[in-house]
Amino acid sequence: MRHSIRAALAATVFTISLSACATYGDSSDIVAAPPPDFTAAVNSTGRAADDIKLDESRKPAQVLGFLGLERGDHALDILAGGGYYSEIMARAVGSEGKVTAHNVKFFTEGEKNEAKWAGVTSRNSNISVYLKPYNEFTAPAGSYDFALFHMVYHDAYWESERFKFPRMEPATLLANLYAAMKPGGIVGVVDHVADPGDTRQTVDKLHRIDPAVVKADFAAAGFVLDDESALLANADDDHAKLVFDPAVRGKTDRFIFKFRKPE
Repeated sequence: MRHSIRAALAATVFTISLSACATYGDSSDIVAAPPPDFTAAVNSTGRAADDIKLDESRKPAQVLGFLGLERGDHALDILAGGGYYSEIMARAVGSEGKVTAHNVKFFTEGEKNEAKWAGVTSRNSNISVYLKPYNEFTAPAGSYDFALFHMVYHDAYWESERFKFPRMEPATLLANLYAAMKPGGIVGVVDHVADPGDTRQTVDKLHRIDPAVVKADFAAAGFVLDDESALLANADDDHAKLVFDPAVRGKTDRFIFKFRKPE
């Protein structure tokens, strides 16, 4: 939302500022809208018990605060899985914002998945589910203020006949996402750290990705790196282990990148 209205409000804000200065001597009486209360979004009632158990290791309030999700944003949860972040973001952006949960059928079909998503969408009327194969993701130009890849960007290098996940080109995915973001829009990436190596082989074997590959991919697509965080870093993680290995699951070394589409 921040980006879609910025140009339209610029002249109005300037006029209001001048008026305030004339009346009060400065513009200190102009109050900015408060940021989302991420802690309240995480702690609000109704979330699935299994999701709540993940909060300690995922630190969603701190992650979204770092990435800069704003009240009123139109946010995109890419490959949303069970809707863990979709629900938290929906509560954070408020009734004036909305969340598009992009997903694939694997995460929405079956009795358990259907029940999970029925709960998420019934509790949050500002969530819409967009079912589309990962390699076919598109959206109208300038649709989103904010997008999140939560431990799924590496899947742009994955393929699986069993899970009907076709081979794709990350550059195509990011080109489509770049077009779908508003100028100034933020894209957050949280993923499992891998050591340097053949990216597709590493993803297939470990579901991890070299952070340098992610930075290079986004730079090639036209995004700029605004910031990065070690909030979810874990020096004790064995980068040679599959992320689903019980020895490291939920405790992997993870990076957080904040990319932005230039104005």
